[in-house]
Amino acid sequence: MPNRKPDEVAAFIAQRDRAFKPIIALAGPPKLPRRAAPVDVRFPSLVRSITHQLLATSAATTIHGRVVDACGGVVNVHTIIATGPEKLRGAGVNRTKAQAMVDLAHDVRNSRVDLSRHGRMTDDEIVHDVASVRGIGPWTAQMYLISTMSRPDVWPIGDYGVRVGWSLLHGLDETISEKDLLIAGERFAGERTSVAWYCWEAIRWSKVAK
Repeated sequence: MPNRKPDEVAAFIAQRDRAFKPIIALAGPPKLPRRAAPVDVRFPSLVRSITHQLLATSAATTIHGRVVDACGGVVNVHTIIATGPEKLRGAGVNRTKAQAMVDLAHDVRNSRVDLSRHGRMTDDEIVHDVASVRGIGPWTAQMYLISTMSRPDVWPIGDYGVRVGWSLLHGLDETISEKDLLIAGERFAGERTSVAWYCWEAIRWSKVAK
């Protein structure tokens, strides 16, 4: 897979699908992290992704702030375990998410999930590793791959925002299905993280225009 610069990625996407040209003109080259985050950032990033599961961004951000406060201002393996599921639920996360955070902390502490190895693992291996914790699904693992591990070819077809953004860009009357989006994304293999980013940007710019 070529290691393209951001402007080269934008050109590649526009070449594969002209429907992306308007959003590329508005948003510019993809603004995504270029390197994987340090190991000590990976656990709190996963906790943040767990919080955001199935929630609107604004609500999730508020709740995650309460999680951080419940952990004494620092989210790490030790503070999540010490806080425990009941206090996490008191911060606003549901029972499943609270238990997933605590189970993940125990698994990381016991090296059943080894975050330090993720830089040397494939995307599929990381998804399997993270999703082995009950309550953590593929979406959470994919957001971690994008935001924390800086992987360039993640295609989160289960993300509603990606589906809506794609549908906006292509002028669809109905939101594209996960199955159809999976097939549609094949033409962008190697750079699907940036395609997802442009789908999110399409929603943001459509709100700006209103």
